[in-house]
Amino acid sequence: MKRYNVGIIGATGMVGQRFITLLADHPWFNIAALAASGRSAGKTYEEALGGRWVMKTELPEKVRNMVVLDATADKEKIAGMVDCVFCAVDMPKDEIRALEEAYARMECPVFSNNSAHRFTPDVPMIIPEINPEHAQVIESQRKRLGTKRGFVSVKSNCSLQSYVPALHALKGLGITEVAACTYQAISGAGKTFERWPEMIDNVIPLIKGEEEKSEQEPMKIWGTLENGVIVPATSPVITAQCIRVPVSDGHMAAVFAKFEKKASHEEIIGMWQNFRGRPQELALPSAPKQFIHYFEEADRPQTGLDRNLEGGMAVSVGRLRDDAIFDIRFVSLSHNTLRGAAGGGVLMAELLCAEGYLD
Repeated sequence: MKRYNVGIIGATGMVGQRFITLLADHPWFNIAALAASGRSAGKTYEEALGGRWVMKTELPEKVRNMVVLDATADKEKIAGMVDCVFCAVDMPKDEIRALEEAYARMECPVFSNNSAHRFTPDVPMIIPEINPEHAQVIESQRKRLGTKRGFVSVKSNCSLQSYVPALHALKGLGITEVAACTYQAISGAGKTFERWPEMIDNVIPLIKGEEEKSEQEPMKIWGTLENGVIVPATSPVITAQCIRVPVSDGHMAAVFAKFEKKASHEEIIGMWQNFRGRPQELALPSAPKQFIHYFEEADRPQTGLDRNLEGGMAVSVGRLRDDAIFDIRFVSLSHNTLRGAAGGGVLMAELLCAEGYLD
């Protein structure tokens, strides 16, 4: 596989740092540019961090002394240095949309962790094991942008990774109604306990905008391609509550689901264990060999034990039971900054790379 030079836009933030840990020794991608706000521009990456490296691994030597560029002012320079960029910036949504399209128009593909373009009809929002075919809409997006190579592709909200894959594996049963309550780690807000002491011994029953994303984004993921856009699905009906809990990493979901068809617990568990997607078929570097793991133990999955399963890229499921109102209920878990954020972005890029979208 050809090696591609990549840039990280928003490199000093938590997701940007996670991108660095995943790409520093990646077999296909080479970090060639780091960018952040004008406040960081001109400094070495270590200087720009100012002691705010929050990853559990050491700061990679190859980026320590790289000079940080201005994500906006230096965008033409950055686009000329790389084959694509990973974007995880903290800016107003309209500014993010403009910035990502500017890179795309300079023929620089953008793999975005941001929410700004998630509902742009011709921008694919890809969970690689679930809707890889949505990449086909890039052809229409390129026509709109007037590009031959440039495009924007986004990943979904981090909390969706904890339960949408488990539901998707059961789509053949005809899902009609879903209730999901997510228990989300503080790293989903870009925070650590040192920077957010109010979260210690505390639960906050509101994550602004999260419930709307949890109810609406799966509809686009399960949507269909029609006339050059992605038309969202109209079912199942999803209702969600999203709660911030005092956990460093890992989003958990308590899920209730109703189906058109009945299936035994053994059949449902088999659907989870046998589910494979395009990343597994292609043996992509970041793909988990077993996407969905089912735990028979009554007290699993647990955040501390299971969030790092298969490098944090697998989804854990357990506690499958019958329900008095819905048909079944279960608990599921994913690592929010790996599968849910940067790792999902890298896997999306690997998929589109393997499918020829970077050529």
